[in-house]
Amino acid sequence: MSAGNMTFVKDFFIVGFPGLHPKYYVLVSTVMFLVYVCTLIGNGIFLLLFATNKSLHKPMYYIYISLVLSDVLFSTSTLPKIIARYWFQDGTISFAACFFQMYLVHYFGTVNSYTLAVMAIDRYIAICYPFRYYTIMSNRNILILSTAVWIFAHSSIIMMVVRAYPLPYCGANTILHCYCDHVSITRLACTDRTPYSFPAFVYAMVVLLGSLAIIVVSYSFIILAVLQISSTQGRLKTFSTCSSQLIIIALFFLPRCFNYLAAYVGILFNADLQIALIMLYSLLPPMINPLLYSLKTEEVKKIFIRKFKKGEVSLT
Repeated sequence: MSAGNMTFVKDFFIVGFPGLHPKYYVLVSTVMFLVYVCTLIGNGIFLLLFATNKSLHKPMYYIYISLVLSDVLFSTSTLPKIIARYWFQDGTISFAACFFQMYLVHYFGTVNSYTLAVMAIDRYIAICYPFRYYTIMSNRNILILSTAVWIFAHSSIIMMVVRAYPLPYCGANTILHCYCDHVSITRLACTDRTPYSFPAFVYAMVVLLGSLAIIVVSYSFIILAVLQISSTQGRLKTFSTCSSQLIIIALFFLPRCFNYLAAYVGILFNADLQIALIMLYSLLPPMINPLLYSLKTEEVKKIFIRKFKKGEVSLT
């Protein structure tokens, strides 16, 4: 019997936090809703400022746009469903929709990973080769590089979906997570998942560690260059520029690497604690990225304050 003929599951049910008492459903969903709203507002403000100010049409901000879009799309593909699960007890998601959500989750996560690596390269060239920066990192080159990131991420993720979709799903249909991802879906397959989980693990490690390696090398050169600056004020200013990126990089990569490695070697955690960790490193960066990456930048901050005073930017 083929794998497709053995699939009897028509719908999946997203559990969320399996140990969460019903009396906390409204509280948890309200927190997630506020996170989603803050994510939309923060990233939306930067998109508005970028669209209405040609002075922001620079290589660095074009990279921010790529990050903003992937952050907003990731949050939009995950949060509304889990909010509905707790607000309206609507955790059912169709078979096809669950796989589509899986694709979006891993796709936008991969885009984020690659984009953070591109941002590190951008800062490296800006600090180490300031006079050649606009030649190397021109708007045209950045647009080509950002487009390549989105295309390359798609081609690799689609293979995970194509391999997981035909597996036999003939029993349990409860997703012990806040959204559908590769691990939570393939865990329900009525077959040995090793041939599918190991390649997915390798791919995740290549994406994470490959991007992280580029970031580490870039910032190593940046630190060496900064230490050679004679002015103490100049060193502090340069470190301040990079510090916000390092915070998000650490929050994005370190918990992910730990979670993937722990899951693969069989280290078991409380399910609720593990899901909380995943939601923290998945949803916190999209919410605070606008503050750390764009609104903290002096140029963006001045434009925002000027427009806010004129009433051109509203937070409601």
